[in-house]
Amino acid sequence: MEKKPFFPILEAEIAKRGIKKKDIAERLEITQKSLSNKCMGKTKFLLDEAIIIHSMFPDLSIDELFSHSG
Repeated sequence: MEKKPFFPILEAEIAKRGIKKKDIAERLEITQKSLSNKCMGKTKFLLDEAIIIHSMFPDLSIDELFSHSG
């Protein structure tokens, strides 16, 4: 059984735009595993991390990007 993404809009936009999670992790200066844990809701994004991610998706509101419903 596949687990639903914790941030489905964020995950969908990453895939749709062809952004590599490795590149997001590098911009956040964290490991890919840390990014994975944050995307799965195991750990929380820090405010500055959310702002950096949001800057990659300026056409979406931060609320929409980090919404738990898709």
